[in-house]
Amino acid sequence: MAQELKPDICVIGADAGGLSVAAAAAAFGVPAVLVENGGMGREYVKKTGRVPAQALMAAAARANAVRNGARFGMKTVRFGVDFAAVSTHVNDVIGAVAPNSTRERFAGLGVRVIAGAGRFTDPATVAVDDFTIKAGRFVIATGSSPLIPAIPGLIDTPHLTTETISDLAECPRHLIVIGAGASGLELAQAFRRLGAAVTVLEAKTPLAGEDPECAAIVLDALAREGVKLRAGVAITKVRRFLAKVQVVLTTSTGTETIEGSHLLVATGRRPNLDNLDLDAAGIRYGPHSIVVDPRLHTTNKRVYAVGDVTGEPKLIHLANYHAGLVIRQALFRLPVQVNHQAIPRVTQTDPELAQVGLLEEEAREQTGAVHVLRWPYSENDRAQAERATNGHIKVVTDRNGDILGVTIVGAQAREIITTWTLAIGQKLNIRAFADLVVPYPTYAEIGKGAAITYFTSSLTAPRVRRIIGWLRRLGRRRRI
Repeated sequence: MAQELKPDICVIGADAGGLSVAAAAAAFGVPAVLVENGGMGREYVKKTGRVPAQALMAAAARANAVRNGARFGMKTVRFGVDFAAVSTHVNDVIGAVAPNSTRERFAGLGVRVIAGAGRFTDPATVAVDDFTIKAGRFVIATGSSPLIPAIPGLIDTPHLTTETISDLAECPRHLIVIGAGASGLELAQAFRRLGAAVTVLEAKTPLAGEDPECAAIVLDALAREGVKLRAGVAITKVRRFLAKVQVVLTTSTGTETIEGSHLLVATGRRPNLDNLDLDAAGIRYGPHSIVVDPRLHTTNKRVYAVGDVTGEPKLIHLANYHAGLVIRQALFRLPVQVNHQAIPRVTQTDPELAQVGLLEEEAREQTGAVHVLRWPYSENDRAQAERATNGHIKVVTDRNGDILGVTIVGAQAREIITTWTLAIGQKLNIRAFADLVVPYPTYAEIGKGAAITYFTSSLTAPRVRRIIGWLRRLGRRRRI
C-alpha cells in the first residue's frame, strides 16, 4: 500500500530552481518533499553543463594567456597543453561544487528527498513509486535536456552534448560543433585554445537574438583565433566513417563533406515534460513549455512551474529568480510578477558578450525615438594595461534618459552587466551612472563614460552655452 505524504510544498524535479525552492522552504521550517529522477550531486552538476564548461574555459583562458605572453614581455620557449591534467582540473571542480546539491545535504536541511519519477494522478496528487503526495503547493522544476535535432544518421553516429563534453579524456584533433549559439561558441573557442581544430556549423544566424553589432565582434575574435564558422548551411546527414565522423552539407555551391574526430551537438535544450501526466492535473502545456502566468502559476493554481520548463531562456540564474518569486508567494502570500527585462544573459567567450533589457531595435519598436550611448574599451585605462581593448558598451535609453537596455562586449562584461541589471530592475535614469563614483582603474568606468555622453550634446547647445556664460559673468561680479 502506498505511503501518503502531506507536505506544504512538493517540488518535482531537481533543477536549480527546484533545489532553491526546497532549500528555502526547509530553512523557514516548512515541510517540503523533493522528488527527483535525474540525479543529484555530481550527476546534477554534469547535467547542467555550466560548471564543467566554466572549468574548461578557465583552463583554455590560461593556455591562451601563456601563448600570448609576448605582449607583456614574457618569452615562452616551449608550450604545450596536458589535456589529461585539464580533465583532472574539470573533475576536481565538479567534485568541489557537487556537495551543494546532494541528497544528503538536502536531507540534512530537513527536506524529504524521494528518488523516482513523479507523475500527477489528479490536480492535487502526485504519485512516485510507493508514495502518494498530497501537497498544499506543487512546483514543477524538471529542467531540460540537450535538444538533438532530427538530422539523418545522427542517432547512429557517436556525438557529444554539453552534458557529456566534460567526459573527454583527450583533446579532439578536429571538433565539429553543430550550433553557433552561446554554448556552442564558448566550447568551440575553449577547445581551439586547448589545441583542437574546430569547425562550427550553423543553419541560421550565429548568436541569433543578440545585438548584431556586438555579436560581430565576438565572431571576428573567434575567427582570428582559428575557429572556422560556417553559417547558413544545411546539414544533409551525419555518419561514422572508420574512427571519424563525417557531416554532409548542402551549400549554395553544392554538396560538401566535413570530416572530424569528434562531433558536438549544441543546438539548444528541450524541457523535460515527459511522463508527468500534466493532463491529469489540468495543466496546459505545449511542445516547448508549460503555460504559466506572470506569477508562474500553471492553469492549475495549486501548481507552479519554474526554470527551463517555462520556455524562457535556459539560464540557471533565471531558474533561481523564479524560485525566489515562488517562495515569496507560497510562504508569505506576497504579490509578485516576473520581470523578464531585468534578466541578464552572457555569452562567455573572449571577448564576453553580456546583455540585459531591450536590444536597440526592440527599444525603437516599443518606444520610438531612443538615445544610443557608447564607450569603447580602448578609452579605458584598465583595458589598455591588460591589452583587452577589443569591445565597447552600448546603452539604450528613451528620450528622457531612462535606461531601456544595455549590451557589453569585452573583458569582464559578465561582471559589469550586474550593475546595469540593477538599474533596469529599479528603473533608473542614466543620470545615476553619470553621478556614480567608480574606482580607478576599472573596467566599470566604461559605463560612466557612456552615461556622460548622454549629456555632452546638450552642453554644446547654444542656449546652454549662453547660460554658462551668464553664470560666469555673475560669478565675477560677486567676487568684485
